[in-house]
Amino acid sequence: MFNIGWGEFLILIVAGLLILGPERLPSAAAWLGRTVRQVREYANGAREQLRSELGPEFDELRAPLEDLRGLRSFNPRGFNPTSAITRHLFDDLGAEPFGGVPEPLKGNVSKPNGYAAPTGRGTPISRPLQPGERAPFDPDAT
Repeated sequence: MFNIGWGEFLILIVAGLLILGPERLPSAAAWLGRTVRQVREYANGAREQLRSELGPEFDELRAPLEDLRGLRSFNPRGFNPTSAITRHLFDDLGAEPFGGVPEPLKGNVSKPNGYAAPTGRGTPISRPLQPGERAPFDPDAT
C-alpha cells in the first residue's frame, strides 16, 4: 500500500522513538493501526454501496480509472509521438485505413470508439465528384 522498504521503516521507528519517546510509541502505533483499519473499512463500505447501487455500471466507471493506473508504468523515453498518433487515429479502421467509404449510421449503432451513434440524419456519405459536377457550396459557411 505505502511501498515502504525496510530502511524507511527503520528510519520511521527511530524518528518515532525520538519524537514520542519509548513510553508513548506503542500506544501511538496501536492508534495508527486502528485508524488505518477504520479508514479501509469505510472505503470498502463506500465501494460496496456504490457497487450495489450502480450495478453493472460500476465496472464501466472503473475502466477509465484502470486506464489511468496503466499510465504509472509509462516510459517517456520509449515514447514515439508519431507512432502513438498513428496508432490512435487508425487503430479501429482495420485493414483498409484509406479505402472504402463508411456506410451511414442507422438507428442506435455503436461507433468504433464504443459510444452510441447520434440519432437523426446519420453521417453523410462522401463520394467522389463526377466529371463536370460542381462541388457543393454553402454560402453561409463563407
